[in-house]
Order: sequence, then structure tokens, then C-alpha cells
Amino acid sequence: MRRYLVLLFFFAFFGIIAQSSYALTGREIIEKADALPDPKTAESTVLMLIFKGGSVAEKEFVLVSKDYDGNKKVLISFTRPTQIKLLTHTYKKKEDDQWLRLSSGKVKRIVQSDKDKSFVNSHFWYEDLTSREIDDYEYTYVGEGKAAGFDCYKVDAVKKGGGKIYEKNTLYARKSDCFIVRIDFYRDGKLLKYLENYDIKTVNGILTPYKAVMAMADAEQGGKTELIIKSVRYNHPINDSLLVKESLR
Repeated sequence: MRRYLVLLFFFAFFGIIAQSSYALTGREIIEKADALPDPKTAESTVLMLIFKGGSVAEKEFVLVSKDYDGNKKVLISFTRPTQIKLLTHTYKKKEDDQWLRLSSGKVKRIVQSDKDKSFVNSHFWYEDLTSREIDDYEYTYVGEGKAAGFDCYKVDAVKKGGGKIYEKNTLYARKSDCFIVRIDFYRDGKLLKYLENYDIKTVNGILTPYKAVMAMADAEQGGKTELIIKSVRYNHPINDSLLVKESLR
């Protein structure tokens, strides 16, 4: 079973299920969401808008990714206002590796204690930019609901072992095709934040949300981060040398 990324904005699930009379289990819904191919390579230019305290910070980055037989390498390179880069290597059988290149040029490894820290002052944490092994979670079908304007199946995902930042995620899969349009993130028994995907288009056979919003559930904490795709390309050549730690320097 291949790994999937929580940050569905960049690695959209694409699955087709026929409408049927039998009830799907939570595991079956997630398997159907994950079953069909995602792109072997991707490159996109993304506008990031961070809303906090009545102000908006605007950033822009280029995301490049490549699949290596189920493992992925993903590079996020900011083009403005800073030159920060984040390189993530995902693996089938072990925890992901992440390295952050600061504006100063220093390269920092992201360790477990950093996973619940904000990425570039946004509402995304480093944990949100890593992958998940499907078999590491227990799935429970919990009903139906609306999300991002769609009728959805709701599935709770709880990690089997330790080392988790979120105690539970609730995933909303569109009934029409099992594409995940929302994820709720729970911590300390409460809904902490949620990610929703909008403006979903098909690009070269890949369902692609052109807008994603990560918002805090608590109005007192407030704020949200929007990601808006300005351009995207799939399945074109990407040089391996771009996706190694040494390229960050």
C-alpha cells in the first residue's frame, strides 16, 4: 500500500467508485481514494496568503515533486519574499526526512520536536507536509456529511502507534468519486483545525484542487492560510539533482 500525503492540495487522490447498494467500510473508502495513479512528477507555482489578526501576508513558491517507486521527493522553494526552501523525502518503511534552508543559507534538519511548529508562519505545520502510511492507521466509517459543498462519506483515521502529532483525523470523501475534500485535525480531544479543497479541476487525468484553505477551528486562535495554484504541470522530466539535500546550499 503506497503512502499518501495529508496535504492533498499537492498530491490529490484520484479514485472512481461505482454507486452501489452495499455499505463501504472506512478502510475501503480510503483504499478507493488511494487506488488510482497520482502523477509521477509535478511542478506548480503557488500563491500563499496568510490571514492573521486582520492582516494578510503574501508569499509565493514553486513546488516540485517526483515519485521513486512509491517514495517521493518534494521541494518547496519560495520565490518571494524570502528564499526559504523545504525538502521532504518520503519513505514506505520509515519516517520521512525533512530539511529546511533558511534565508541565511543555513540548512536545518526538521526533527520530531519541530513537527508541530508553523511552516513559514502559516497555519500549516511541518507535520502537515509529510506522508502517512495507510496501514499505520485504523479507519472507522462514521457517517455522511457535507464538506466544501459536496456530499461526503466521513472516515475517522486514528494512528495505531505513538509518535503522532494529531490524535485523530476525520476525512471527508466525495460520494461521487471518493476524492478527499476535507480533513479535520484533532488534538487533545478537540478539533484544532481543518483543511478544505476547492475549485477542483482535472489536469491530465489528475483531480487537482486549485485552492486549499487551512483554517483554525477556534475563533480565538483565528486565522487561516490559503493556497492558490497559479500554474501546474504533471508528468514532465525533473532532474534528480534538484531533489537532494546538497542542492539546498
